[in-house]
Amino acid sequence: MKKLIYFAFSLLMLVASTNFASATEKTDKALSAAQQAKLEQLTNRVEQIRSMDKSHMSRAEKKELRAELRQMKKEANAIGNGGIYLSVTALLVIIIVLLIL
Repeated sequence: MKKLIYFAFSLLMLVASTNFASATEKTDKALSAAQQAKLEQLTNRVEQIRSMDKSHMSRAEKKELRAELRQMKKEANAIGNGGIYLSVTALLVIIIVLLIL
């Protein structure tokens, strides 16, 4: 039982350190022309929204703008980072399932 706990702890530390190291590295990969155009379009729309006079908008309109900005941020992150995200919790669940099987 102790060996299993030590093994699981070692594996957890290895996975956690690997994730931290890969998260700190920046990958500079070239974007395609379509991705560049989409990113430019998103940037222009954000600048439009920033320059708007929001004082005369209703609450619902402001809420729609916030939702649109959140969606655009997700799209921009997906374009720039590849869009693959895996949380530490998901990794732990995968490791536990592998150990059980």
